[in-house]
Amino acid sequence: MLNRLPEVRQSDGGDWVSLKVRGKGFGYLWERTRTVGLKATIEEQLALVAERPEVFEVQFTAGRFGWVVVHLDKIDADELFELVTEAWCLTAPAELVAVHEDQGLFGLLR
Repeated sequence: MLNRLPEVRQSDGGDWVSLKVRGKGFGYLWERTRTVGLKATIEEQLALVAERPEVFEVQFTAGRFGWVVVHLDKIDADELFELVTEAWCLTAPAELVAVHEDQGLFGLLR
């Protein structure tokens, strides 16, 4: 799944695996608890938690971002990939996001 997003690096943090693009974090996987923390807008964070509190919970807020905990056993792969992609887009440089979005659009038109 992550190989579909450019320049994603994974690194072991001990109890978690961090997901980064160009050195900036956008997600953290905790295999022991079967959860992932993802960067989101504060509005998205609050909406996800309000709509499905059994799947999502507030992790923390930092500046204009609201991180959300996702319970992996309660979400399907397509929705998870969408959330990971959104977190990546909030973190990656604009030119990298533009290239990724152009490639995705080109793939849809073929």
